Amino acid sequence: MTAAPILIWGAGAIGGTVGAYLQRAGAPVHFVDRAADHVAAMNKNGLRITGPIAEFHIEAAASTPADLEGRFGTVFLCTKAPDTPIAVAALAPLLSEEGCVVSLQNGLNEKVIAARVGAQRTVGAFINFGADYISPGVVHYAGRGAVVIGELDGRTTPRIQSIHRLLTAFDERAVVTANIWGFLWSKLAYGALLFATALTNDSIADCLASPRHRGLLIALAREVEGVAAASGVKLESFDGFDPAAFLPRASQAAANASLDALVAFNRRSAKTHSGIWRDLAVRKRKTEVEAQLGPVAAAGAAQKIATPLTARLVELIHDIEEGRRPLDWVTLDALADALPARGSAA
Repeated sequence: MTAAPILIWGAGAIGGTVGAYLQRAGAPVHFVDRAADHVAAMNKNGLRITGPIAEFHIEAAASTPADLEGRFGTVFLCTKAPDTPIAVAALAPLLSEEGCVVSLQNGLNEKVIAARVGAQRTVGAFINFGADYISPGVVHYAGRGAVVIGELDGRTTPRIQSIHRLLTAFDERAVVTANIWGFLWSKLAYGALLFATALTNDSIADCLASPRHRGLLIALAREVEGVAAASGVKLESFDGFDPAAFLPRASQAAANASLDALVAFNRRSAKTHSGIWRDLAVRKRKTEVEAQLGPVAAAGAAQKIATPLTARLVELIHDIEEGRRPLDWVTLDALADALPARGSAA
């Protein structure tokens, strides 16, 4: 390879989409993925982006992690959250002294990355667009969503401005924030709602719109937000998710309005179901539930805050993964078993 390209580590739904846009805009990109058939397809036929947002094809250079050599300045880490420790261990020796890892993932993976390569070489990011890996060499870009980046300490640096300019080639609405942790924790609250919708076979929008489950979903979001607030995090809004609407003293009308906005946001996307549902129903593999919701429970325990709905949701996802429960409304109904009894102190 010639002058250090940008590494896209994990060339599936997120990495494939972002990387293809960056390369189409003229940035030097190299894709890294552990799926040998996907790597072979990209090297032979390139990478194709399909869907309602854009249809295009790029020539792609790709490697498996074991075959990659060189030193690189910017790495976009786009793997599933549980794969972060292994991925970071593999990429760390390839990262230049002035290089950085940008986490285009769900969860609080910035902490895992920083523990291995250092906080000064870790950049936070929050993404909410919809995409799916379809087949080797093919990714479906289904719907636009928030793209936010920020230094972990909130500073505005030349590095973050440079990465921001790069990401505007993917989405011109991308923004820099001084509060990336606020966005990441808001995504955890919304992500908990997405895990709840994945207990059924119905779409995200239909589940969030279900009148019978509104109280349950609001209670779940409030539980996650309670942990965030106790941890000193100021939550941020995005794509219809209004964290103020799920505060303990917020009105039912405010919470319903935010859920209605999330329903509208998801109905505009060609991606009707979450990646969580796709893991369970299509790809038949483990989800990110432990990596995404585990930190919520751990932070709650550290603050002496009970998280019964989060714990129950993790259990139900594992039940589906192991074939003990179906993808069905009755499984979502089972989440209500963890609701605090009326009149309790919770």
